[in-house]
Amino acid sequence: MYRTYEEMPKIKLPHNMEAKISDSTIRDGAQMPGIVLKKEHKLQIYEFLHEIGIEKIETFLFNERDKVAARAMLDKSYEVPEVTAWARAVPEDIDLAINMDGIKETGILMSVSDVHIFDKMRLKSREEAEEKYLNALDYAIDHGLRVRCHLEDTTRADIEGFVIPLVKKIIDRAPDAIIRICDTINMGLPFQEVDLPYGIPKIISRLKEVGVKDIETHMHDDFGFGMANTMAGYWCGANWSSLTFLGIGERAGNTELEKVLLFLVHRVEGFQKYNLKNLVKFARYMEDEVGIRVPRNKSVVGKNVFAHESGIHTAGVIRNPFTYEPFPPELVGAKRELLIGDTSGAEVIRMKVEKALSELMGVKTKINKKDPRIKTIHRDIQRLYEEGSRRSCISDEEIKAYTEKYFMFAPIVEDDLSRGE
Repeated sequence: MYRTYEEMPKIKLPHNMEAKISDSTIRDGAQMPGIVLKKEHKLQIYEFLHEIGIEKIETFLFNERDKVAARAMLDKSYEVPEVTAWARAVPEDIDLAINMDGIKETGILMSVSDVHIFDKMRLKSREEAEEKYLNALDYAIDHGLRVRCHLEDTTRADIEGFVIPLVKKIIDRAPDAIIRICDTINMGLPFQEVDLPYGIPKIISRLKEVGVKDIETHMHDDFGFGMANTMAGYWCGANWSSLTFLGIGERAGNTELEKVLLFLVHRVEGFQKYNLKNLVKFARYMEDEVGIRVPRNKSVVGKNVFAHESGIHTAGVIRNPFTYEPFPPELVGAKRELLIGDTSGAEVIRMKVEKALSELMGVKTKINKKDPRIKTIHRDIQRLYEEGSRRSCISDEEIKAYTEKYFMFAPIVEDDLSRGE
């Protein structure tokens, strides 16, 4: 039925809304143990996000390095990403945003679970927590800031007893406030049937019922549900998601920006506003300059995403990439690699030999994969793996040497070809 990427039907979001992204790579991502984001790192990340078309970026303003980086981003005067701040629910943090000319929005941390209220913050009651959060909110609003309320640890909180009453008071004061659902240790689940406090769909439904216009998800990945919960958020009516590139962040990290982008652009209708052509380049930068190891099999940007070795896979991809590649490599700035290893078949060897002959002789030629010389090369390669002396893939240089040996220096005679030897 479907044989090309263009023929695949796109999915429609069930709610008539414009879904957007707020990136937290240089804020939440910077809290990843062992990672230090310098000013030049933050500015380059900002450039990549600008090229993609991400709507917002959030940043700390606590130390001089943070402020210098934020100032440099603001001075670029890009329309996107909008530079936003992040603050604890105290006036002195909010003052940092107020005093940074050009910042128009700040997030405010509002921890809503009892373990955070009583054990982390050492407050005496939920009422004290609510008063603290609303005072900070009022302070930000009174100074002309837009607000984004980070309901930390939503999925372990008393939704009906504390969260919903707090949210009602927030939107009474600031009807356009963004309410961020924070699945702080990934206790949330994406399924419609799951009850509060774990069910992301039901949390979003309750927020919409009380009149929240803008809902954002911020999903950590401790149980591996970050991506699923983020997409469930969009599907159930959240119009923002907070993400980090490569999913960097504390513990198991956050939902990966690149995964959400690819899914929206390639699978969902109406997201051509995002440009993904530098995602692989972005990942290599984070690996080479920031020191984040990107697994070879990492979705979207891993080095193995378009690397094919097995005989069945390489044969299929050579004939039609759509066979085993869910999206074209150029969409994310990647390149296809056809590798030869212990599971490879004759088809990829034939293709590599044709390429080697073209480079060696300067002319294009066609080789049948049943050519005895191809079979001989295949046997030689298999012998390496069978003897246990080889673990890595066969390089193009090695294939060139095999090509010289069997096709140029010791070609098989016509009689041998006819016998298939």
